[in-house]
This record gives sequence, C-alpha cells and structure tokens, in this order.
Amino acid sequence: MRRSLALLAGVLLTGVFAVPASAADGDGAGDQGFTIKDPKITESSGLAASHLHPGIYWTHNDSDDGPYIYAVDSRTGKTVATVTLKGIGSPRDVEAISIGPGNEIYVGDIGDNLGGKWPYVWVYKLPEPKVLKDQTVTATQYVVKYANGPRNAESLLVHPKTGRVYIIDKNEDGGHLYEGPARLSSSGSNIFKPVAAIDLWATDAAFSPNGRQLAVRGYFGGIYYDWNGGKIKRRGRLDVPLQGQGESVSYSPDGTKLMYGSEGADSSVQAQDAPSGASSGKSSSSSGSSASGDGGGGGVGSGDGFKVGAVAVAAGALVLFGLRRLRRRG
Repeated sequence: MRRSLALLAGVLLTGVFAVPASAADGDGAGDQGFTIKDPKITESSGLAASHLHPGIYWTHNDSDDGPYIYAVDSRTGKTVATVTLKGIGSPRDVEAISIGPGNEIYVGDIGDNLGGKWPYVWVYKLPEPKVLKDQTVTATQYVVKYANGPRNAESLLVHPKTGRVYIIDKNEDGGHLYEGPARLSSSGSNIFKPVAAIDLWATDAAFSPNGRQLAVRGYFGGIYYDWNGGKIKRRGRLDVPLQGQGESVSYSPDGTKLMYGSEGADSSVQAQDAPSGASSGKSSSSSGSSASGDGGGGGVGSGDGFKVGAVAVAAGALVLFGLRRLRRRG
C-alpha cells in the first residue's frame, strides 16, 4: 500500500527523535528487539510470535508480494523459512498476522487502498509448520464482510483461548473492534459486527498470551485494554517507540514484552515492557513500566533514552496537520 502521509510522518519523526534500531536492553534470547535483514521483506506489516519455535516471529509483506509468510529468527534477524500459501486466490493487501489456539496462523488480507470500497476482504488460515524450512502449505480462505459496510483495516487478532477472530478498522478519528462469528465458515460470507469503540488510528493489535489484555498500536502511540470477556475496558496508554512507519505489534511468548515493528528495508522490531497482567505465567518484575496512565503520553518508550521537548511537540503538530491535509486530498 502506498501511504505518503505515513511516510511523511516517518521522515519528520525520524529526524527529530533519531530512534535507535533496538530500543531495549537485556540478555533475552530474541525478545529484546531485532532488525529484519531479509532483502525480500521491505514492507513488514504484521508480526506474530511463534507458538512452536522459540525466538521466531512470523511476518509478511504488505501488497505486491505474493502468498508468502516469513519466519524470522529474532536472535539474528534472518529469515529461516519462507512459507507459500496454497489453495487461496491472489492476495490483495495483506496487513496482519495472528496465531490462535491449536497453533493455527491467521493472515489478514484486510487492507483497502480505496478507503473502504471493496465489498469483501479475506482471512487465510494455515497450521504453523512444525519444521522450519521453505515449503508450501495449504491454507483455508474465508470471505469477510462487515455488518455496516466496507472499510479499511490493518489489525487482525485471534483470541488465544476462544479462537474467535477480531478486526479493528483503521480510522483517523478512531475505529471499532469488529467481532467475527464463533467459528469462521469457508462457505459463504463471515459477517463481522462492531462491538466496541477503539480510541486510536489503529495500524495493528494483539492479544496477550493469557487472553486478558488487548494492545492496540498506531503511528503515534498505543492503548491497552482489559479484555473483560469482550467488554473491553480502557486501562492506559502504551509507550510505543517512534518508528518511520509503525505497522505491527505482537506480545512476546511469555507476555512480558510488546514487540513493535515497522515497514522498510532493514526495519527494526523494538521491544518494550508490556503492562502488568499480560504475562502467560507470573507477572514479570519489570511489567507495567512501559504503560502510562491515561493522563500520560504514549508516544515514546522509556527505553529510547531521548527526552521529548518543545521541538518534538511542534514536529508532532506539524505532522498531524500535514497528515490531515494529505488525507483529505486523497
């Protein structure tokens, strides 16, 4: 997808903040941030931590690539497997990836370059390969429609306990969480219904491994919610690192980190501590340090090591003004 407005934001913000390639320190095996080094991955738009292979994160390109997903070793940044999806049509605008119960990978071909003109979009499901090697895997294709008409979206997530699929539409003034059927059907259309407002221009979202928390990111920040059985409750803001074009987010397998990805060649995936309550086991002693209350800012992670002053505020205002102008011209 061509997003001149997002790229404008990236150029300005990168110049002001000079965010380093890896924002988190630590000696963890791969969940401390990494750089995607595969020259074939230039538009990483989704990110999901493997359920079967420690240290592996699945990603994919945006549009103009093909039916491929890539297994990236976060310890080296190198691709260790390319999986070709068989049994589906030609992907149109792949924007998200998530892993549900039973180690099933869901790929969201849910973007809409026309701003909500396509009458339907697609979700693909395939088993996570048990062996990491280049291979072709048969996927199931699902047709998705929205109860209130077509829209653009970049966030697809699967609840780790129920397996239910959700989508968040992308809207500058805030979007909605859309709930799919209890089970997707490969025959006919799957109608997704809006169930809750999301106070963000969302580019990706993820469930915590324990299913109790929902993290939503955008270009300029993030919000986390208590899942609360689907009746989400806003808890606070996330310290999302400033990236050239922030497109993806995933919890680490143990739920102690949030991994934030971006588009571009040699794109970085930056780690921040996840809010408390997201851990798959006992809460990490450092959990909660990355999330601020609703009264705080959510634009820069505490690990970035840069202080934000008046210049940053002015740059942010300029970016937002430019984004609105560009968006309304399109």
